[in-house]
Amino acid sequence: MAEKRDYYEVLGLQKGASEDEIKKAFRKMAMKYHPDRNPGDKDAEEKFKEVNEAYSILSDPDKKNKYDRFGHAGVDPNAGFGGGAGFGGFGGGFSGTGGFEDIFDMFGGMFGGGYGQNTRRRNGPMKGRDVQKAVTVTFEEAAFGVKKQIKLNKYVECSTCHGSGAAPGTSKKTCPHCNGSGQVYTTQRTPLGQFQSVSTCQHCGGMGEIIETPCETCGGTGRVRKDVTISVDIPAGVDNDSVVSIKGQGEPGTNGGPAGDLYIVISVKPHKLFNRRGNDLYLDIPITFAQASLGDDITVPTLSEKVTYKIPAGTQPDTTFRLKGKGIANVRTGRPGDLYVKVKLEIPTKLSGKQKKAIEEMNKALGAECYQKKKGFAETVKELFK
Repeated sequence: MAEKRDYYEVLGLQKGASEDEIKKAFRKMAMKYHPDRNPGDKDAEEKFKEVNEAYSILSDPDKKNKYDRFGHAGVDPNAGFGGGAGFGGFGGGFSGTGGFEDIFDMFGGMFGGGYGQNTRRRNGPMKGRDVQKAVTVTFEEAAFGVKKQIKLNKYVECSTCHGSGAAPGTSKKTCPHCNGSGQVYTTQRTPLGQFQSVSTCQHCGGMGEIIETPCETCGGTGRVRKDVTISVDIPAGVDNDSVVSIKGQGEPGTNGGPAGDLYIVISVKPHKLFNRRGNDLYLDIPITFAQASLGDDITVPTLSEKVTYKIPAGTQPDTTFRLKGKGIANVRTGRPGDLYVKVKLEIPTKLSGKQKKAIEEMNKALGAECYQKKKGFAETVKELFK
């Protein structure tokens, strides 16, 4: 019986991983198993779905907290917490995520097939494949949000047969070999008695229906590959590796199943002035010796406007000031971060003779007592070499 893997293990992480670590791991694993990079690889497709499922839980603080406390039972609505729904009361052996089918899987493995996963009916509704798309936005677009037209190449429902796979004017027929069940039964004798096993119908592939006259447009698959453009709202506050999910914009389902989902993975271009750490912004501003010594009103750019900030007299190089609420809004709460401004003292490099003389005269006029740090340093050195 195949048990659902630990979500941290799926993403290659240790329990307690940070939000950034989860984002980076998701992007790496999703790219690795993306169906477009592994065409026809069913194992990669399943792992891609597993990665998306793990990220949908661990990227949500509330769901992650429940998962960290209770495991899969904390986030699975069908699971029991010890004696509740499903088989949770039996020490977690059957957690309710598989139910009776898991029991059939176990017996199928013991007697060489019969109720294994490959023999389950395929003619029920099945969700379509999820689709992933990488999108690059500017720094400002990430900060304030933007509507993007995203171009995708994906499978869509065939417009000729409307997804049925049958040519216009015809319809699917019930498979005469399995009578629509998608399964055929055989009876075999064993030392333990007579056992009935079930296998997938080879004539309809487990679908329970056959198409006698396939649609010429899609070849009977009910879908065609096509370039489509989708309008996507990128919310304010996204950052590198943020994922925007859009329900129902993946590929079409089968047998009336829902369409898959679209996952937009964000990449943000760097800014010329600002650096970002979480929701806070960081900015270096050059000031002159006179501004640092005497104090001054300096103009500070933010992402949306220019503001005036008064630096006090005697400001030292690399002093950092905080402008509250001038950062980037949190993508979930909308609460803005702060802007941290570090002043960088600029020393003039090209001086005329007159300018040099003026600095020398100023230096004489100031005297050592004006430089507290320098004075203290000199006294410490003097003490060391007494």
